[in-house]
Amino acid sequence: MELASRMARLGTESAFEVLTMARALEAQGRKIIHLEIGEPDFDTPAHITEAAMQALRDGQTHYCPAPGIPELREAVSAFFERTRGIDFPPDRIVVVPGAKPILFFTIMALCEEGDEVVYPDPGFPMYESITALTGATPVPIRLREENEFRVDPGELASLITDRTKLLILSSPHNPCGSALTRSDLEAIAEAIRGRDIYVLSDEVYWAIRYEGAHESIAELDGLADRTILLDGCSKSFAMTGWRLGFAAFPPELVEPVTRLVINAVSCTATFTQHAAVAALTGPWEPVEAMVREFRTRRDVIVEGLNRIEGITCLEPAGAFYVFPNVSALGGTGRDLVTFLLEEAGVAGLWGTAFGPAGDGYLRFSYANSVENIGAALEAIEAALPGYRGA
Repeated sequence: MELASRMARLGTESAFEVLTMARALEAQGRKIIHLEIGEPDFDTPAHITEAAMQALRDGQTHYCPAPGIPELREAVSAFFERTRGIDFPPDRIVVVPGAKPILFFTIMALCEEGDEVVYPDPGFPMYESITALTGATPVPIRLREENEFRVDPGELASLITDRTKLLILSSPHNPCGSALTRSDLEAIAEAIRGRDIYVLSDEVYWAIRYEGAHESIAELDGLADRTILLDGCSKSFAMTGWRLGFAAFPPELVEPVTRLVINAVSCTATFTQHAAVAALTGPWEPVEAMVREFRTRRDVIVEGLNRIEGITCLEPAGAFYVFPNVSALGGTGRDLVTFLLEEAGVAGLWGTAFGPAGDGYLRFSYANSVENIGAALEAIEAALPGYRGA
């Protein structure tokens, strides 16, 4: 039996490939330090877990409205007003099981063969993968180290055509940890002004920002009605396994996206939505404590990587990833990742897992303890003299 040809256009996430390799080594008794998986290593705050358990006790285990329970849509609306200063009414909010369905449903609703989607490279691999699946053309905009891995508005303007349907932005950014500035966003807005282009602003890491305030393109004049503002609970509240994502949509996209929700998943689990209400309306101290710890870990891993001969690393402005330049070591990123896994017991990702522009880089997640990060750095430095990548 042959698969549909569209499946050849659908990619995957290399983090799970490396995780499988690492688990196989662990099964042999090897100790592996995991710096490949992009999820907080903190427990979900207790008040959120308790809200879910109370909802279960109250019988919140049935179908609910496809775009989300009213209480959560209202809470998301208020959350966006509080954190971005933007008034998105509850009827423009759609809740889904995880942030990825927002990407999928947005691109499915908007794009088809002949359309173009501009997305960051390096970037979250699903941007390119889902675009290709729909038959639209993925158009990468390269994020360059000399520009701190931020979008160059002038280069963006050169890529915009009459076929451009969607621009995807990510800030803070996975895998580079970069963050767009207000002036960046104003220049990006100018590059698309006067064109019939939507913006999908992926802001799932918005709370994990180390210096300065988070900036959203949706805050700029005239952009709120053209922006899909994507957020969720996974990163800010250490809730990756809960699968809770949400977005504010332009009014004309709410019904089509809701129709896709109905066809794909019916609705998001009701009791988890009550947990999300508790997350968005509850105490902020657990988030602040997590971000403080991530900042400490960032400083440790950046300083340690820059101390290793052949590696240089910019300081990320947000998220919990570093994207060190390893081009001086030679070989391919996959070669180096395999070597470090087998010889140093450290799991990371090759930069090209996030697009061709990631050549010469690795991604390490510092969602691990300071002790383990320190041990990983020592193991990498000790093992590298044996690497023959050139």
